[in-house]
Amino acid sequence: MNPTGEPIIPAMSREELYREETYTDRRIGSIRVLTPITPDGQTDADRPVLYQGHTQLMTAMGALPLNFDIEAETLAQAVDLFQDAANAAVEATMKELQELRREAASSIIVPEGGMGGMPGGGKIQMP
Repeated sequence: MNPTGEPIIPAMSREELYREETYTDRRIGSIRVLTPITPDGQTDADRPVLYQGHTQLMTAMGALPLNFDIEAETLAQAVDLFQDAANAAVEATMKELQELRREAASSIIVPEGGMGGMPGGGKIQMP
């Protein structure tokens, strides 16, 4: 925020522009193809084309969106690698969720005034 409280919106980078195209099988997910371009809209052959996969994982809490990079040279190769990249994204997401659960379970909150009149203000004391 600036001093007047208005949000500061960053400027776009002219050197990092991409044209975006989306392809889908209308069943499992979609692949975004990000083609690098120059500021005048021409394809920039000096930078690689990027492929990003998008799908949803159904959980007990509802649909969990998954977005992941696909290391590919062509759209056909990205389609072939979609499943493996999606599975890796699911695995990484599950590990992250398990870590968040562990952190939440290991955090103990002790009120400032102690725990119900315990001596020492509720702090753990070592003999």
